[in-house]
Amino acid sequence: MKILLDEMYAGLKEYLETLGYEVLTAQEAGLKGAKDRDIVEYAKKNGLPLVTQDQKPAELAELLGVKCVFISNVMIAKLVDEKIRQLAP
Repeated sequence: MKILLDEMYAGLKEYLETLGYEVLTAQEAGLKGAKDRDIVEYAKKNGLPLVTQDQKPAELAELLGVKCVFISNVMIAKLVDEKIRQLAP
């Protein structure tokens, strides 16, 4: 599966490729500094799910029918909390 990573997640490219995904970053797509809507429209035009940490592109993706993985700060905090609790005796 090919996916589009929003700018803040470009550093995940190698990890996701190791897991078997074909990954395109916003920067590689010529979308560095692009407006949120332009990134979402690129994902739609190319049939790519978008991975983002920003709420606005996630909401635009929903409105435009683009598949999206929205990694919110709440999601990250819950994951960290879970991992910390596993360390406790």
